[in-house]
Amino acid sequence: MQNTRTTLEQQRRILLEQIASLQPFRRGTVSANYRQCGKPTCHCTQSEEYRHGPQYLWNATIGGKSVAKHLRSEQEVKQYTEETERHKQFVALCQQLVEINEELCQLPPPALDEETHEALKKKRQKSVKRN
Repeated sequence: MQNTRTTLEQQRRILLEQIASLQPFRRGTVSANYRQCGKPTCHCTQSEEYRHGPQYLWNATIGGKSVAKHLRSEQEVKQYTEETERHKQFVALCQQLVEINEELCQLPPPALDEETHEALKKKRQKSVKRN
């Protein structure tokens, strides 16, 4: 079933409202890292199960450069995780918006009502007489 112009425009309005209602967001990812300290007698050398961590890191590529920050508190980890999830939502909504706009561009222009059509006709006739 092909979408009508009205349906697509309504979907577009809904997506724009959803984008406008998003809370602040940031790009990047939050990762939990487990590390080996390097001391030969430490328990972390025994197996990967015993490594130190988790240590949380947020990283992103901004302006072509890698940016990273160690997240030290649980509150900070929670905040950054929520913000990066909202960014994923933003990207998904933008993709849907692009797809709907492309569909709208493929539709023929809306038909003019009779009154508007007559007004344009008169305007064209006047401009032809002047030349």
